Amino acid sequence: MESEPQHIYKLSAGEVYRATKSSSDGLSRDEAKRRLESYGPNEISEIKKRSLVIRFLDQFIHLFALLLWVGGILSFVADMPELGWAIFAVIVINAIFSFWQEFKADRATEALKRLIAPNAKVIREGEIMQIPARDLVPGDLLVLEEGDIVSADGRLIEEFELRTNNSILTGESVPVRKIADPVLEEMLQRLEIPNLIFSGTSVASGTGNAVVIATGMQTEFGKIASLTQAVVEEQSPLQKEMAWVTKIVAILAVGMGISFFVLGSMVGMSFIEGFVFAIGIIIANVPEGLLPTVTLALALGVQRMAKHNALVKKLSSVETLGSTTIICTDKTGTLTKNEMTVRGLFANNRRIDISGAGYEPKGDFLAGGRRLSVAEIAGLDLFLRGSVYCNNARLLSPSEEKRSWSILGDPTEAALLVVASKAGLDLEVLRRAEPRVYLLPFESVRKRMASIHNKRGRRIAYVKGAPKEVIQLCTHIYIDGSNKPFPQELKDEVLRQNDAFAREAMRVLAIAFRELPDELSDLTVETVERELVFLGLAAMTDPPHPEVEEAVGLCHTAGIRIIMITGDYGLTAESIARKIRIVKDKECRIITGVDLDRMGDSDLTGAIYSGDVIFARVAPEHKMRVVSVLKKSGEIVAVTGDGVNDAPALRLADIGVAMGIGGTDVAKEASEMVLLNDNFATIVKAIEEGRAIYTNIKRFVTYIFASNVPEIIPFIVFVLSGGKIPLPLTVMQILAIDLGTDMLPAIALGMERPEPGTMERPPRPRKKRLLDLPLMLRAYGFLGIIESIACISGFFYVYWMSGWRPGMAMAGSGIIYQKATTMAHAAIVVTQIANVFACRTERVSVFKVGLFSNRMVLLGVLGEIILINLFIYVSPFQKIFEHAPIGLKEWGFLLIFMPILFFVEEMRKLIMRYLRR
Repeated sequence: MESEPQHIYKLSAGEVYRATKSSSDGLSRDEAKRRLESYGPNEISEIKKRSLVIRFLDQFIHLFALLLWVGGILSFVADMPELGWAIFAVIVINAIFSFWQEFKADRATEALKRLIAPNAKVIREGEIMQIPARDLVPGDLLVLEEGDIVSADGRLIEEFELRTNNSILTGESVPVRKIADPVLEEMLQRLEIPNLIFSGTSVASGTGNAVVIATGMQTEFGKIASLTQAVVEEQSPLQKEMAWVTKIVAILAVGMGISFFVLGSMVGMSFIEGFVFAIGIIIANVPEGLLPTVTLALALGVQRMAKHNALVKKLSSVETLGSTTIICTDKTGTLTKNEMTVRGLFANNRRIDISGAGYEPKGDFLAGGRRLSVAEIAGLDLFLRGSVYCNNARLLSPSEEKRSWSILGDPTEAALLVVASKAGLDLEVLRRAEPRVYLLPFESVRKRMASIHNKRGRRIAYVKGAPKEVIQLCTHIYIDGSNKPFPQELKDEVLRQNDAFAREAMRVLAIAFRELPDELSDLTVETVERELVFLGLAAMTDPPHPEVEEAVGLCHTAGIRIIMITGDYGLTAESIARKIRIVKDKECRIITGVDLDRMGDSDLTGAIYSGDVIFARVAPEHKMRVVSVLKKSGEIVAVTGDGVNDAPALRLADIGVAMGIGGTDVAKEASEMVLLNDNFATIVKAIEEGRAIYTNIKRFVTYIFASNVPEIIPFIVFVLSGGKIPLPLTVMQILAIDLGTDMLPAIALGMERPEPGTMERPPRPRKKRLLDLPLMLRAYGFLGIIESIACISGFFYVYWMSGWRPGMAMAGSGIIYQKATTMAHAAIVVTQIANVFACRTERVSVFKVGLFSNRMVLLGVLGEIILINLFIYVSPFQKIFEHAPIGLKEWGFLLIFMPILFFVEEMRKLIMRYLRR
């Protein structure tokens, strides 16, 4: 067998054996060995990746790191080794931190491997044996029992009431009924074919034998692994922006360095003096503290998001969230609770609504909005008993391991137990009162099951199944405590109620019963399921999280589109989408996986942008294709998911968001963010934080770049004076600002809360730059100029107070010079204190958000004051930074510039607000 026979699901058992060159006795040991050599082991192979060493070294050679390397090397050339070592330390610390974040986020393949069962039961040479799952080969006869993890893709040959849980591949948790008969129906997606089983899924109930048709990377599970591994990681929007900022800074720094080297030569500076001067200009232009400040701001953003139940694994993803334009979301477990809940009953010939959600047995019984009395609920007793008895699920109360109510078994059956518990029935007491004596299991052909119980010597059969199939077997209906005739007119009325429930996207089950005659000994479907008494209908749904509708509304206000991509049926998905207002148009197009296969990319793009659209019954490759088309259209895409099937799309997205409670390890490893509470509303909160972080980065970039100007101006004054005016600021003092006093306030700006109206603005356009013209004008042309005036004024103030006057020579060394440079340094720090408050807002007055509302800014300013005093007054630092102590008079002169800068900046904001009107 060279490959899986085409349309093997259409073949009979005998034809399957012939096509796979196998038999009912399985393969011989020799043939299995030969095929293992031919096909290879049944395991997930891994694409060879770049070594950890190479990936670690990458952290040292990105553009900003290279710029810092150049600055460090030039520091040694200029005989400033302290500066060089400090810059190198910044590079190393950032490299280690960034590599660790990347290393933690790249383990999706290992998680996939853990989902493959270690062993498998097969029939070989007519004997059942257990073998390592990696030794399975096409043609092996796989033996399946309840609880088994399926180890390979197979075609069922025999089965007895076999159901598999395919949620790991489809995301839908309801067990799927399997058959062994040929399937002739066309237009089915592969995962929907009922006689095929798939690697990685589990056997929920029943038994069966299947011929293996695919192993390893050829399985559906392997194809997902291949798709996941093949996705090439791209730079986040912030990483692209930082690369662009680095280019601009490099061009500015080098350009100014060369320009002033030439200018220095023109005014008579020697080559060596000009070269050292150019190095000073370059170092002054490089914001050494920017990279660690961005890293720390993102890390603090991660901590804040964790408090909102969002665990971010990759630092740069924090800001990506704020840029998101489209969220592609799963339905089950993300928008909905993934807990089937009975929302309506039709019993005693009337509709009854049930409140409450999930598996916790709390809720009211309502009729027309009125709460039912105890007596009225008691009238539902027989219906509720039937729901409990004809049931194989179990309801589990909270425990130390699981803090919430949970279930064992089919979620739809568990929902019936919950509604009985809401009515006050004790499930264990009921089971002991009427023990089960016989079971006629559910069959997909008859769409029913029957459970027979002993009630004080009498045998009662309770039947549950599809409404039409149950109602047609009923001759009576139970109303107000007695059995009454069930004419066709009344049956039609019940069926109309069934249709009403179905239009609300609810799954409906009918419950009936029959007291069996004593003489009946042969308990078969034909003898038991007849002349039934109809008890009622139970309608259930997987309800949305209560916060989701508000979160969806916030997304719409923020200009973020939500597209539902689900493995569920289209009408069910549309109903939920309309309920939570993802879909608002009168018309909504539902595109299935089969439809997607027929569409070209241009047709798909047109469909997405033509109105509301839902993608239903889709496979992993379909989800990936939708994400790919959106990204090509210029969107920044967030994708949510919880199953193995979601891993490729999670990896391809700009930001993948996995579910922390219901999500598989594979989904978590493939994503950049994990929702610890599995709630869509958490994503919206995280987006708001992401937008705030981008704004905060702009704030501290403005703050840091503003101090670059007074660091550059002293060099310009020095060269334009032909060296007659001593250098007002030394390179070590520049370092003390960039990696010392500026750091704490800059980090504090990174912790600003989202401004009011953050989620009322559209997402940031992909082409909008972090370092744009308004920011450059504000930092370099406005704030920086004021700080430069303060810096030069402080420098000259010392000389003036010492008796110097224009025309006199200025000493370039000694205590007066040291005191003057100390004043220049202190002037920048003082004006940066005013600047940090000014940078807290871009448009509104800082008084509107509260001058002291960010306590971290106050702590940052306190740290700044402590550092500058250490540098000026503590002996070891005085020597390193060439400082001399200054008195209260000097401080008083410098403090004048604080209110000037703050007032002028407030006036600028007022003018900008006026112009925007």
